[in-house]
Amino acid sequence: MTATASILTIGNELVSGDVPNTNASWLARRLAPLGVTVRLIAALPDEIDTIAEFVRVEAPHVGFLLVTGGLGGTPDDLTREAIAAAFGVPQEDVPEIAADLRARFMRNPDFAARWALLPRGSRPLANPHGGAPGFAIENVYVFPGLPSEMEAMFASIEEEFRSGVPIGSWRRVFKTYESVISSALEEAGERWPGVLVGSYPSFGDGGFTVEVVVKSSDAAALAAASAWLESAIEERGGR
Repeated sequence: MTATASILTIGNELVSGDVPNTNASWLARRLAPLGVTVRLIAALPDEIDTIAEFVRVEAPHVGFLLVTGGLGGTPDDLTREAIAAAFGVPQEDVPEIAADLRARFMRNPDFAARWALLPRGSRPLANPHGGAPGFAIENVYVFPGLPSEMEAMFASIEEEFRSGVPIGSWRRVFKTYESVISSALEEAGERWPGVLVGSYPSFGDGGFTVEVVVKSSDAAALAAASAWLESAIEERGGR
């Protein structure tokens, strides 16, 4: 059975639209080859009660809840406090992490040492490209919000998420309209009910195009469905 995950990105800058939410899409793309289906992506502001309530409600319904953002040392970085509140535990200083941070960030060691306050019962996750460590508690994994740090931390532990058959994908962009190929998309879904078929139209300098994406954890069904669909779309004038 394919495992499921939800992704929570945290930050006032995300919900306001000031910063693009690239972490969520990056994580979703990396989880699929590990056999994990993402069922929900959410963004929340830096509010302890709001984050804690989301975690309490969502974590029991998925195999993994991945959280990014809010691990720095500024006043709006409240993720550690929120996760501790979600699990009803205090934050505790991890001495070896605090000592390492003080040694690495000698310019302001007391500021850096705050990052070593983690929820009781959590497991620290090393930050190869930064300072603030991530952590895991039960099925909740917390990563930094800075993309380079988040990506490096995820890569260091990604095998922990491997949960079965990878979810493969096929995609191609066609010069056509959705209305022209909709019948082919529908028929592909009926022929291979275990295959997910998506279409994403856009308009650019080259005119109207549609990106067709086929996904499945069944490699044989994916190959058959994508081959049939490609031929069917070409027959209807897609190129």
